[in-house]
Amino acid sequence: MWVWMVLDPLDIKIIYRGSGGHLEKNVIMGEYLRVNPSFKGLFEYSRRGTPFVALGEGRPRVMITAGVHGNEIPPQLATLELIKSLAPLDITGTVYIIPFAAPWSTMNNTRWFKGVDLNRSSHAPGSVTNTIFKVAVDLNVDALGDFHSTAPRSNPGRESVFCSKKPCRRSYLIAKYISRMGSSDVIVYENAASHYKGALEDECNLAGVGAVTCEVVSKNGSLTLGSLERSLLQMKAFLKYFNII
Repeated sequence: MWVWMVLDPLDIKIIYRGSGGHLEKNVIMGEYLRVNPSFKGLFEYSRRGTPFVALGEGRPRVMITAGVHGNEIPPQLATLELIKSLAPLDITGTVYIIPFAAPWSTMNNTRWFKGVDLNRSSHAPGSVTNTIFKVAVDLNVDALGDFHSTAPRSNPGRESVFCSKKPCRRSYLIAKYISRMGSSDVIVYENAASHYKGALEDECNLAGVGAVTCEVVSKNGSLTLGSLERSLLQMKAFLKYFNII
């Protein structure tokens, strides 16, 4: 499934300390690293905290995040496959990628970060996702895509894109585009944060940064066949909306 390749040294920073973990202790992540040793440096950085990778330069600027829930494996691996595909290219604009929002959670294959649901705490000062939100705003990104997986027979339990129409209509337009490029259902709310607080997508939309949450179907803590590829397809559709690829 995974093809080894040599990557030039990546531009990696740590944007949140205290969230780090030994990713290779997660069995699926460890196997990925065994087949893709060029990511050893990124895995080592992740022991310190939340890694942040920058590719390209200029406008448009977008951010892709994964691992807000550490036991949602497909999008985290999909970000690595995205890095492999983008690194050799002369892309239009800048792509910021956070492949593991909380490596500690990924290491432990858990939804929670030390008792906290990071997708309900983006509004809380000092949280991991609040830091990610602030970085996105400080960088003046044009949009943010937060990538997840959903277990069968859960909520939503199907491949989908969450968005809202107000106050940032770009959220809805991005979601519609991703849906057209694949088979993701659009789940749209009239107003951001109208159903619950603290989602990274909602906090971004409230601040005028167009954001969506993308879900693919995979059992929690596992990698369902085809789920990595479906998540990668969503990510590429997100980038194509901005003509980055």
